[in-house]
Amino acid sequence: MKLPQVIKSLSLVEISFLIIFIVYLVLPINTPEIMKGPIESPLGMLTIFIITVSLFFYSNPILAIVYVFVAYELLRRSAQIVGRSAYVQYTPSQVKKDMQLQAMNPPKTESLEEEIVQKMAPIGHSDPVKYTASSFKPVAEKIDGASMY
Repeated sequence: MKLPQVIKSLSLVEISFLIIFIVYLVLPINTPEIMKGPIESPLGMLTIFIITVSLFFYSNPILAIVYVFVAYELLRRSAQIVGRSAYVQYTPSQVKKDMQLQAMNPPKTESLEEEIVQKMAPIGHSDPVKYTASSFKPVAEKIDGASMY
């Protein structure tokens, strides 16, 4: 499909939206503060998704593809970091974190398992190993041809 045919297939409303979308993408237009919250909310993102899907089904695919970029830019320009100063203000330094971790982890003492092993089977202090003679003899049958391969 050639470019003049694509432009002729667009209606006047679709052309006007395409021009608005291109202007929004090219110019650094900031999202108003009052709209940032609703756009970043789950309902706002769902609305953007529904508009994108409906444009793919009911309008020219070029307009829908350009709107995908517009939706991405809208979400990127609407992103706001809420309470960043509060995060920085109340985040403890690494030295404080290390002190808290040392207080939570006392010096390691011998565990119960280690104590029992020391009492029951100390290496080098136990009785030598004794082998017991038995009348048991293992049986091995002839297994030639047991496998098909």
